Amino acid sequence: MTNKDEPVRPEARLPKGFSDISAGEIRATETMLATIRGVFESHGFEPFDTPALEYSDALGKFLPDQDRPNEGVFSFKDDDEQWLSLRYDLTAPLARYVAENYQNLPKPFRRYQTGPVWRNEKPGPGRFRQFTQFDADTVGASSVAADAELCMLAADTLEALGLKGQYVVKVSNRKVLDGLREIIGLNDQKHDGRWLTVMRALDKLDRLGIDGVCALLGPGRKDESGDFTKGADLDRASIVTLTSIFEPVEDADEKIAQLDLRLRDSVIGQEGRKELEKIWSLVATSSYDDGRILIDPSVVRGLEYYTGPVFEAELTAPITDERGQPIRLGSVVSGGRYDGLVERFTGEKVPATGVSIGVSRLFFGLQRLGKYKVSVAQGPVVVLVFPDQPIENYQRLVNRLRKPDDGGPPIRAEMYLGSGKIGAQTKYADKRGSPCVVIQGGDEHAKGEVTIKDLILGATLTSIKDRDEYLKKRAEAQFPVPEQKLVEAVRGVLSRHKA
Repeated sequence: MTNKDEPVRPEARLPKGFSDISAGEIRATETMLATIRGVFESHGFEPFDTPALEYSDALGKFLPDQDRPNEGVFSFKDDDEQWLSLRYDLTAPLARYVAENYQNLPKPFRRYQTGPVWRNEKPGPGRFRQFTQFDADTVGASSVAADAELCMLAADTLEALGLKGQYVVKVSNRKVLDGLREIIGLNDQKHDGRWLTVMRALDKLDRLGIDGVCALLGPGRKDESGDFTKGADLDRASIVTLTSIFEPVEDADEKIAQLDLRLRDSVIGQEGRKELEKIWSLVATSSYDDGRILIDPSVVRGLEYYTGPVFEAELTAPITDERGQPIRLGSVVSGGRYDGLVERFTGEKVPATGVSIGVSRLFFGLQRLGKYKVSVAQGPVVVLVFPDQPIENYQRLVNRLRKPDDGGPPIRAEMYLGSGKIGAQTKYADKRGSPCVVIQGGDEHAKGEVTIKDLILGATLTSIKDRDEYLKKRAEAQFPVPEQKLVEAVRGVLSRHKA
């Protein structure tokens, strides 16, 4: 065969920003999700789900989009020339559902939802193109008490995950920014694009620092790679006005007083300041004012649909990557009020607020902090197969384990389906983490017996120096039993290893 005749084979490679997930990681994540679910349920939220795909116009253009619907999201056209997109969050699909079913929903409508979302963005440490979110939303409540509740829900969730004293929830208000926009003279609709550049610059304070933000508010900034990001091109006075709300103060009351002063000439800004003051009162009443929740105007949130209070939680403990290098993980919980999102469909304003946990990013952080280790579950009991014996014999044995007649729970078991010899089959079981294997050759079958081989105990035999102890343990590690006693014997091995 010539090179020209060689079949073209695709390269086996994983796309950037995506990850394969092992069984151990899935189990550990499920444990984490169960903890989150328990906290959300305790706050009265109900489970709900939406499809992964939505019409692109229903999702809206709230990411840093350009001129086409698939900028920032993964999109394609279906057979009738309609643009479809993979959801980039769980909130936009919720708004579509509420608009479709508003008359039949209880008000407020309180739901939680978990599932994968997709972003067509540049990946980085702890930042993926596909990731899991866990959201809680209250739709139909205009009171900022709903926003305050979500801030406290975020704190409760992080503490339930073992992060007490290692996180902070920061709260701001988009109306504060709207007030600043008004003060610097950019409130006309013709400045919408420029103001969006301003908000994205302010949102980078934690990552770039005040100098980097000022550069983006001005002519622009060149990053370490040499790439240049065009700025908002504001004058010096406007930049000073915008960044004045970042000046450090002693506590939340002083921060609110600072905002009162800076926003004295803006009605919308004062409205945002009063909402923050009320949120802080509710937080303090519930004793979350001990450093867990802070008023911090640097919180902007990148999505454009927020209309009022916004908040995010970050881990304060230092986090390193696999090489021990420090990394900035970013927010692991975020949210805010989006009173105009349902209005896009109905023309009527529907108040709503929500919180979203970045499950993939938070799990990554928990792993790096040693809070959640990848679960190494015990493998199944493996019934070994002798090729010269009827395979039906082994199917019967595995069924007896899966459907035991002793009234106890099923035993996780499988019949070996490969082509290896008995030694290779045992190695397979060992690699699977199996506690034991079941052996029945022709002689055992004729006697109505099976042999149980305890792989965990057997692995320790070589370390035993005392002969009598060695013989005792060897007898415990491999022993024959009548076939009728199979379930009892296997349960004994599992109990020995607390499986």
